[in-house]
Amino acid sequence: MITIRKSEDRGLAEMDWLHSQHTFSFADYSDPEQMGFGNLRVINEDQIQPGTGFGTHGHRDMEIVSYILAGELAHKDDMGNGSVIRPGEIQRMSAGTGVRHSEHNPSEDTRNRFFQIWILPEKGGIEPGYEQKEIPAGAREGKLFLVGSPDGRGDSVTIHQDVELYASILSDGDNVTHEVAPGHGVWVQLASGAIDVNGTAMAVGDGAAITEESILDISASEQSEFLLFDLG
Repeated sequence: MITIRKSEDRGLAEMDWLHSQHTFSFADYSDPEQMGFGNLRVINEDQIQPGTGFGTHGHRDMEIVSYILAGELAHKDDMGNGSVIRPGEIQRMSAGTGVRHSEHNPSEDTRNRFFQIWILPEKGGIEPGYEQKEIPAGAREGKLFLVGSPDGRGDSVTIHQDVELYASILSDGDNVTHEVAPGHGVWVQLASGAIDVNGTAMAVGDGAAITEESILDISASEQSEFLLFDLG
């Protein structure tokens, strides 16, 4: 079964420095029917104006993943990490027992765009941690490439939960397949372009909750970028 979460139905936070679309309930946007999907709790598509951002704030017991679509995102935390994340890179921060951090757009003239993702960890109270990795050039083109996993295998970041996160960039006519283990659910989030998932059309910004499907056949009708979450 495939249920589409249309882009225009997402929650919206609009400020002079931030444009944020919420797939699931977040902050002032609350919908009891949109509280997450399995252990996937938040997918926010954020755009931050140049020279602005989120001031220092705290989190606990959450796996926070940032996937950059355009521009740059500067990160700083009380674990001593400070970095800039760019397209083709992925970041994971485990909040665990507690962490404070800030995020801002370091550009002087370009708005950024990224997915901020929250995943509930397999257990509370883990030690806070940070990881940032570069996705190999060409690894996402025409295929599903693993960028997050429980064991951090390959070039993926380690996510402390039974979830595999894949990224893909498809050209018009490209096709990929994904085998789903029994009992697993899948969420697909489309960042750009247009794709079909087992014959169900998705437009830019749409998400799809997928259950009781053993094989996913994903095809693109134009240049498209998306994330796929395989959730145990």
